[in-house]
Order: sequence, then structure tokens, then C-alpha cells
Amino acid sequence: MFTSVFGSVEAGIIYSLMALGVYLSFRILDFPDLTVDGSFVTGAAVGAILISNGTNPFLASGIALLAGFAAGMLTGLLHTKGRINPLLSGILMMIALYSINLRILGKPNVPLSSEETVFTVFRSWFESLGIDEGLSAFLNMVGLSGFIPSTWSILLPMAIFVLAIKLLLDAFLKTEVGLAIRGTGDNEQMVRSFSVHTDWTKMIGLGLANGLVALSGAFVAQYNGFADVGMGIGMIVIGLASVIIGEAIFGAKSVVRATIAVIGGAIVYRLVVAFALKVEFLEAGDMKLITAIMVIIALLIPKWVDSYKKYRKKRTRLKQMDAISIQARATGKGGEQLAATKPDQ
Repeated sequence: MFTSVFGSVEAGIIYSLMALGVYLSFRILDFPDLTVDGSFVTGAAVGAILISNGTNPFLASGIALLAGFAAGMLTGLLHTKGRINPLLSGILMMIALYSINLRILGKPNVPLSSEETVFTVFRSWFESLGIDEGLSAFLNMVGLSGFIPSTWSILLPMAIFVLAIKLLLDAFLKTEVGLAIRGTGDNEQMVRSFSVHTDWTKMIGLGLANGLVALSGAFVAQYNGFADVGMGIGMIVIGLASVIIGEAIFGAKSVVRATIAVIGGAIVYRLVVAFALKVEFLEAGDMKLITAIMVIIALLIPKWVDSYKKYRKKRTRLKQMDAISIQARATGKGGEQLAATKPDQ
């Protein structure tokens, strides 16, 4: 069971990069970008082909990020210069990317099991430095021998990398360009009145969002050991689920807190899916259904909580009015008179 949980946390950390990209487009820019399903595979395809042709896996992952950035910029170009509806722009780009990704891969599936990836490099570093042995010895010493994974070479480096990306994103969104992007999502007309070129802010925002998504796709391909042309189907729903679940659990009162929530949401999503698939009547093919149900619950619970708070507030107010009425009858004063002299609650 622990192996399943540990693997879910590893996957959640990797997919959190994709969730950060979805947060940037949907929450910051307020742009319903469906390019994600295509740009995720673009990152995986570019990374896989470059790695299989002998390119350094770190360089290949960086080029995958740039490919995703280009895809996002093209979506922004369709919307801003072509004046195409945001939703339709994303759909058109997603459809176009399917054929482009198939061209990049050359075939539906490219295996990476025998290639050097960022994770095999990390594993060799950890083995040469004795990090796994040291951590295992420490956990044995403190009595946690049952919680020792086979290697920490995926979780620890990816956690550090994702944290660095989160801090860079937080810092960027506080810069002049970042504030312009946030302002474009909040009130485009107002930002334009300050002579900000909102077409460029949208294109840059969408480029960064899809760059993160593509980088996640490249890492997921290396983590799974293959890149597949259909691996991006439903990825936008998974990203939204991570964002919504994270905001519901951890809150999103500020950008710094929201990015933490998105990363946490991606990990929680993977853990919930792992536990759900342990149920006897559920199968791996039901993952999309599980995702949809999780998103529905995450969307409905805050509304139910707000409705309950309003009901409690209304009920408390009615009780106060009943108490005033009873007291008025007992003292002989008018209800309005008594309410006027009663201090505010």
C-alpha cells in the first residue's frame, strides 16, 4: 500500500507542473485554454524524440518547454490577431497539435525504457553519492523501516525543482509584466486604459502556461518510459481538478498561497485516484469518471458550505427576532422600540 501512495506522490509532483500551467491560464488570465491536451503531448513527443536520438535529457526537456511555449503563443495569436473566440482558439490548436505530435513522434508510441532520462541520471547520482542508503539507514534508525521506498531519486529532485518553479512563478507574477498579465485577466478594459498591450500579455501568459504543461509532459514521458500520441486526452480536466481541489482544501487568498494549493491539489488528486482504484468494482479505465466526480464534488462542496452558512445566519437572525418579540410582550414595549434599544450583535 505504501508503494502505491509513494508512487502517487511522485506522479502528483510531476503533474503539478501541468496544474500550475492550467492555473496560469484559467485563473490568472481567465482564459479557457484547451490547448493543454495537445501541448502536454507536444512536450512528451519533443522530449522523447530528442532523447531517443541521443540528446541530453535535461536539454531535451528544456526544448520541450520551448515547444509548449510556442504552441501557447499560437493559441494567443489566433485569439488576439485572428479575433477567434478563446474557447474555439484552444480547440483549434488542440486539434492541430494532434497531427503535429504524430508527425514529431513518427508513430503512435515511442519507448524510452532503454534510454537515458533525467530520472536515470538522478538515480545514478543518488547511487554514487549514497543518498538512498543514507536515507534508508536514517529511517531504520527512527523505526520507520516499513516506509522505505526503493529510491528517492525521483521524489526529492522533482520536489526541489517544482518548488523552484513555484517560487519563480510567484516572483514573475509580481513583476511589471506579471502584474499586467494578472490585470488582463481581472479587467482587460482597465488595463488597456493604462496603455498596456493586452494582446501581448495574453500571448505571453498562454505561452508560459503551455510551456509548463509541455515540460510536465516531457517529464511524464520519461517517468512512464514512453511517449504516446493519446496520452494528453483529458489532461485539461486533470489540471482543473488539481486546481479546484487545491483551492478547496488549502485556499487561494493570494498568488503565493494559490500556487502552493495547486501543487497540493495535484498530489491529493493522485492520492485519491490511487485509493479509488483500490475499490473492487473500479478499474483503471474508470479514472476519467473518478476525475469528473472529484471535480463535481470539489465544485459543489463550497456552494453547499456557503448555503449552510447563509441558512445558519438567517436562522440566528430569526431567533433573535423571536426573542425580541417575546421580550416586548413581556415588558409591554413595542417590538420596534425594544429592537432600537438592543445593542448590535
